[in-house]
Amino acid sequence: MAVTDDAILRVKEMIVSGELKPGDRLPREADLAGRLGLSRNSLREAVKALSLVRVLDVRQGDGTYVSSLRADDLLGALSFVLDLHRGEDSVLEVLQVRRILEPAAAAMAAQRVGPDEVAALRALCDAAESARSVEELVEHDLEFHRAVAQGSGNAYLAQLLDTLAGPTVRVRIWRGITQGGAVDRTVAEHRAIVDALAAHQPELARSWSTVHVAGVEQWLSDLT
Repeated sequence: MAVTDDAILRVKEMIVSGELKPGDRLPREADLAGRLGLSRNSLREAVKALSLVRVLDVRQGDGTYVSSLRADDLLGALSFVLDLHRGEDSVLEVLQVRRILEPAAAAMAAQRVGPDEVAALRALCDAAESARSVEELVEHDLEFHRAVAQGSGNAYLAQLLDTLAGPTVRVRIWRGITQGGAVDRTVAEHRAIVDALAAHQPELARSWSTVHVAGVEQWLSDLT
């Protein structure tokens, strides 16, 4: 494993330094192994590992390429890891991370959001208010948070938050079923976030977003 880790590090350094760029094809296996002072077997294992986390793209019969390195590709591995940890403790930790990141995204969005984006967010609030089931409400909730994160203008932050949203879906559904007033509170807090965004008040948007995520986190914490 140590030899494979070293091989991964060597290939990573080539990408970080810019020697290999997104879309570039790696040199032939024998040439690259000789150049890096690695065995072909250790290089092959490194390529397998980097392809699993979507840093490299192995194309049968064509060669190995550096992937696009886009956030939505690279964070796929994180989504896989989160799917393996669905216990209450793990979900609570995910909510804690969301409480740190989502308010920052909302504050960033408040500085750049436009009228069309505000209108779309208000429409999502209206749709959530008229939702006919908790599951439908949660779908609107996910879309709302996704839109706010995208409004931050930071693709990595938006994709990370979208990935983190998945493990908390069941918690949100359970809260909507069991906690009185959860639906009305969710919609009211969404509207408060939109009002702060529309007024271009970053700190107010940050505060309302913190309150919103912390409410779900506190509910789950009380259960455990």
